[in-house]
Amino acid sequence: MSDNLLQRSVTTAVARNLANTTKTSPQMMSITPRWLLRLLPWVQVSGGTYRVNRTKVELSKAERIDIDFVGGVASFSPEALRSVPLFSRLPVDITTRMANRFKTEVVSLGNELVVEGEDGNKFFIIAEGQVEVLSKGAHGSNLRIALLTEGEFFGDADIVSEHRSNVTIRTLTPCVLMTFSRKDLDAVLNEIPSVKGEFQRAIEKHLELLSATNRYGERNIDLVSGFAENVEIPETFVDYSPTPKEYSLSAIQTIVRVHTRVSDLYNGPYDQLEEQMRLTIEGIKERQEWDLINSKKFGLLHSADPAMRLSTRYGAPTPDDLDELLAQVWKKPAFFLAHPRAIAAFERECTWRGVPPDTTSLFGTPMITWRGIPLVPCDKLEIGKTSRNQSGQQFGTTNILLLRVGEADQGVVGLHQTGIPGEIMPSLSARLMATDSMGVASYLLSLYSSCAVLTDDALGVLENVEVAYYHDYDHRNPSGFEDGLGI
Repeated sequence: MSDNLLQRSVTTAVARNLANTTKTSPQMMSITPRWLLRLLPWVQVSGGTYRVNRTKVELSKAERIDIDFVGGVASFSPEALRSVPLFSRLPVDITTRMANRFKTEVVSLGNELVVEGEDGNKFFIIAEGQVEVLSKGAHGSNLRIALLTEGEFFGDADIVSEHRSNVTIRTLTPCVLMTFSRKDLDAVLNEIPSVKGEFQRAIEKHLELLSATNRYGERNIDLVSGFAENVEIPETFVDYSPTPKEYSLSAIQTIVRVHTRVSDLYNGPYDQLEEQMRLTIEGIKERQEWDLINSKKFGLLHSADPAMRLSTRYGAPTPDDLDELLAQVWKKPAFFLAHPRAIAAFERECTWRGVPPDTTSLFGTPMITWRGIPLVPCDKLEIGKTSRNQSGQQFGTTNILLLRVGEADQGVVGLHQTGIPGEIMPSLSARLMATDSMGVASYLLSLYSSCAVLTDDALGVLENVEVAYYHDYDHRNPSGFEDGLGI
């Protein structure tokens, strides 16, 4: 054997048995930056309940109608017709009779359901699909003024008046519609003589309130202005909602168990109990952010007013879509909140249009902005109907939120209570429960929080955001790009 092959010193493999190993604390992939928790202003709720007092809304707002599909047949509760402001004061007997006469229609893409200047004689509820509302502008071209999607409705005013329609409504996708015609209404009103009078009184009451309220449904404040003398000054007052909404702090709790033998003997270089607590608290904080967005009781997605919900025009989130969202939440918008893949989809649309968004630094991290408003990533805005391809990438639709924040600006606020017993972080407590006969110590961790939307216009939602749309670029044409195709 050659001398070069003989061992001439202690090998590194053996030597490291005598060396100290440099170790990290336990790492966990599910930890995220949780920007929402950092960006929300937090309000101290000493009594455990936060009451949001608002002015009285005299005129109810339109709400989406929940459509059920049983065996492929669409239906809805008669009570749901009260979600239509025009019908909100109708007796139950009338709404039940109306609901029983709705018909289901399947309509293909590109059909005109209502034509501007013609007599509208149908009330439509969208069970599936999307329609666009068009109106001729000052220059005679069709302008898109709204997009309507599942649960929304139109034509309610057409079946109770003789006025010609001032808009054209056309299907953007194949649609399933539930329809109620003027003939159906006449049939309902002729069934029982007393019904017609009740119907007319309810409609007249709605029209009276419509003339006395602002666009938010609040009663107008009577004022006088100008230079004229000897003008009688009107009397007025601002009424409050008799049933203000209250938010109770929600609890997130778990019990951490650590064997005393582990915490006694294996506490270096990392404290075992401390690491168990740290990782569990990370999980609690992740769940807290998820609840703030998705909880059915107080989550942002479920708290958004129907009037503040928009749908994307083409699926992928475009600059136009975010501009529309900014027009909804125009009073001091603070930040967008979106899934990272939704932000990537928006960046692709900006690149394709040649309008790359600016970048800013938030908490030392670069983030893109649109019109100066940062797009904050958050994976708790889940991708609906989620699937994964072979590379593990998600595709489907999600939502993008836009928030105004703070009590002073009637925005969105987080709720918590500091100073609770055993507090180790604001509104988070840790308590030793007991040590059992096996020597296992149990610690109760409790976090109390919630959030509140102080006024409806503080939160907007862009819905039906497609995250997996890509453009094909013609790389053989260096002078420019051709129109892209989605793949």
